[in-house]
Amino acid sequence: MTISIRNTAVVPEGDGVEVKRLMPLANFRNFDPFVLWDHFDISGGGFPNHPHRGFEAITYMFDGGMEHADNLGNQGIIFGGGAQRFTAGKGIVHSEMPDGRAVGIQLWINLPKRLKSVAPDYEQVDVIPVEKKDGISIRRIVGEGGAIQLKTNVEYLDVVLEQGASWNKMIATDFRGFVYVMKGSVTLNGHVLHAGQAAFVEQERELEFLAGKNSRVMWCFGKPHGEPIYQHGPFVD
Repeated sequence: MTISIRNTAVVPEGDGVEVKRLMPLANFRNFDPFVLWDHFDISGGGFPNHPHRGFEAITYMFDGGMEHADNLGNQGIIFGGGAQRFTAGKGIVHSEMPDGRAVGIQLWINLPKRLKSVAPDYEQVDVIPVEKKDGISIRRIVGEGGAIQLKTNVEYLDVVLEQGASWNKMIATDFRGFVYVMKGSVTLNGHVLHAGQAAFVEQERELEFLAGKNSRVMWCFGKPHGEPIYQHGPFVD
């Protein structure tokens, strides 16, 4: 059973912006099936047209808006509480530019080798319903009852906990993943995590959360493909 704590690093990206990156970093490239995790808070610059292939991506918005356009003819703005998913597959070209201020997370999920050359595609979800109970609010982005469907078995949740709230959550069989703290601080199976930190988890069956203050965490777990991940900038082969 292992839980390891990691910090984000501020890195330059796109057109003159900085992101808080959890992976890939020089000393931590990926965590099968997850390839990239960027937490952004930007109001200028952005991510002009660029190509991708070999993975799926979710841009999840907390605040503001992000305008998307791609070579498939899709165009629109995702606002806080919404998300977009694209399957890069054999190749897609897109841009993401802030509509005023834009605060969110971009997550890349590797495609298995047999699906690397699928046709690219795009999905936008404007509203993700909220479940509230006992000081805890949960938005199900991906997974059972989730708003977005992926080609990899993943559970991705946005969880808000009031100060003092506790939450126990089982981990699906054969899943591994991480918990990222967006805001506040939580104690997770005895480990204290603060904003900008993540706990990477393997071979645990259950996680127990206690919120030290009003907090917001992202639950991101999935079933590994068990295949090598070769990332070359925007391409994952």
